[in-house]
Amino acid sequence: MIWLFNIAGAALVLFVLRDVFHTLWHPTRHGGLSRLVMTGLWRLSSFMTAQRRAAGLAGPVAMVAVVAVWALTVVVGWALIYWPHMPEAFTYTAGLRPADHASFVDALYISLVNVSTLGLGDIAPTEGWLRILAPLEALVGFALLTATVSWTLGIYPALARRRALALRLSHLSRTHPTTEQIDTDAAAAVLDSLAAAISVISVDFMQYAESYYFYDGEDRTSLAFHIMYADDLADQAAFARHPDVRLAAAVLSAALEDLAVILDQRFLHTRGVTRTVFDAFARDHGRHAGV
Repeated sequence: MIWLFNIAGAALVLFVLRDVFHTLWHPTRHGGLSRLVMTGLWRLSSFMTAQRRAAGLAGPVAMVAVVAVWALTVVVGWALIYWPHMPEAFTYTAGLRPADHASFVDALYISLVNVSTLGLGDIAPTEGWLRILAPLEALVGFALLTATVSWTLGIYPALARRRALALRLSHLSRTHPTTEQIDTDAAAAVLDSLAAAISVISVDFMQYAESYYFYDGEDRTSLAFHIMYADDLADQAAFARHPDVRLAAAVLSAALEDLAVILDQRFLHTRGVTRTVFDAFARDHGRHAGV
């Protein structure tokens, strides 16, 4: 029975470490637990009354929730390892009766002290393998803290790039470029730069899939509201007389198709064409959907 608790605790710890790895350090995957938490909070935000504010908080709150779930699961996992060996395999400071401090709550306390690297020392393991395991939990706690910081530092630049692209598309749409203006060298350069920016956003959605669950706020900084204009612009430029413009339009169309594939496979699951995916993207982030 003791080893059943130990196996269950080790399984929980390994499950969290696997989820952290796939969420933060494996760019083509998305951790199962983190994805479940973030998707659930994103969908829940659509049913709240203060729709815009709720949706705006969905991403940051989901990140906090994911980190909290990671930490809590690690703490419980290690507590399941400690608990069956209490109090025999632990030493207690004067004033603490071992028989009164051998419950699962006490095991949670030891785990919290270790994972937070506090090292209070009032209850410490004496068994050889437990003395090695306790510092390992402290290393995992430090790794979780570092991972959280790196996750935050990575995801917000990705959001800034996405919103900057949306703002640029908003600027273009408000200028209403004519057919003659599109059929120029300058237009070819603009289309080419848009294709490059969209490629960067595609990589961001693969490496930082959690960024999808962040609401972009005002319409001018919302890529979901403006990405369709990039597709319209590519269609319009495809019939230009200037060969450089036609080439740039083809490259832009290819970049948009790749972005639609990533959005559909990872988040939307419409199995539709590019415009169908972008319509679903706009609805998922739109005013009426509340997210």
